[in-house]
Amino acid sequence: MIIFKRLEELKDEDMNGLFSREVGIQDVIADVNDILVEVGSKGDEALFKYTEKFEGAKLNDLRASQDEIDAAYDMVDERILEALAQAADNIFAFHSAQKEHELWMTEVSPGVSVGQKVVPLDSVGAYVPGGRASYPSSALMNVIPAKVADVSRIVVCTPPKSDGSITPLTLVAADMAGADEVYKLGGAQAIAAMAFGTETIEHVSKIVGPGNVYVTAAKMLVRGTTEIDFPAGPSEVLIIADRTADPGVIAADMIAQGEHDPKAISVLVATDDLLASAVAEELKIQSATAFRSDIIEQSLDHSAVLVANDLDEAVDFANAFAPEHLEIITNDPMNVFRSIRNAGSVFLGGFTPVAAGDYASGTNHVLPTSGYARVFSGLNVDHFTKKITVQMITDEGLLGLEETITTLAEAEGLKAHAESVRKRLEPRQS
Repeated sequence: MIIFKRLEELKDEDMNGLFSREVGIQDVIADVNDILVEVGSKGDEALFKYTEKFEGAKLNDLRASQDEIDAAYDMVDERILEALAQAADNIFAFHSAQKEHELWMTEVSPGVSVGQKVVPLDSVGAYVPGGRASYPSSALMNVIPAKVADVSRIVVCTPPKSDGSITPLTLVAADMAGADEVYKLGGAQAIAAMAFGTETIEHVSKIVGPGNVYVTAAKMLVRGTTEIDFPAGPSEVLIIADRTADPGVIAADMIAQGEHDPKAISVLVATDDLLASAVAEELKIQSATAFRSDIIEQSLDHSAVLVANDLDEAVDFANAFAPEHLEIITNDPMNVFRSIRNAGSVFLGGFTPVAAGDYASGTNHVLPTSGYARVFSGLNVDHFTKKITVQMITDEGLLGLEETITTLAEAEGLKAHAESVRKRLEPRQS
């Protein structure tokens, strides 16, 4: 980990070596493509084969039954069910506020009315990862915005355990969020099934959700068939902090990010040398006793504590880095936030950890990584809708537009376009 490196001393080779943010798609592209082709041609047969190969689960059915869902509720502690319900309520409330008016019209000039109709997608597929941990929160984050958008068919795919069952927490969360179908499928084969369809699984219009490099590669390869949300790489946090920040809190947040994955990235940009030093010491202390210390230690190997001369320099670095999560722990975090242009989700103040957004505040934790926050938004209701424009023009309105339309149409050599306007107005001019 680079400690006490000043921002002006960072060179390109430091950036490339320190922050390994590439998804690594090229390393797996050939294997993923083979899986996609086989699922596309052999359907369920290929799904059963790959589920046994990669998950060690020999399945009889791909879809989780209602009996399995009901049984899952009995296996989850009541306290956890209450926590999931509260998180779901907040996620629903936040995404409901994002929802646009279904139809609006406005008159832009006399007799010329234009507008827009917001239409939900017919179907979406949500990938909920498994592997190192279960992620019921991801089920909530993927499914609830689709439900708010009024998508009529919501499919969830999540890897089964070796015994062929889905982790009860994930199954309950998917059901609580409003999933219509839940399948015991992980990896590239799950993406292929949702994109192409099989005997059991009908294809979907769009696929969302985070996953490992195989899932991400598969999502990018199926884009010609099915739309996706955005590519994602290792999870990351960048923290801007001044001398008012608590070094123990900052270290705790960096370690929390590190426990996701050995490739997770945690970066502090401090405006105070003493704070940077204190955080570095706290990282050593806290990581040594952390529950997932082996994963955290690997993550910290390519994380960093950096020092900026002032907040302006720290903000410039943050906008260039475009982090998935950005914490601003300063004397006036809102003022700093006003200068932020590139970030997936922002957390203001010392009492707003990334964990709040991960689970309970209501904002979505499915976010662009690897610098994609420069061009992509985090998952939101708009990902589950499309917009149809509409116009309605009176004869007076068309008369007012006639010269503009015919002049531009003829300038482009499209005389029939101009004639289509004149033909309508002939009765008025005779």
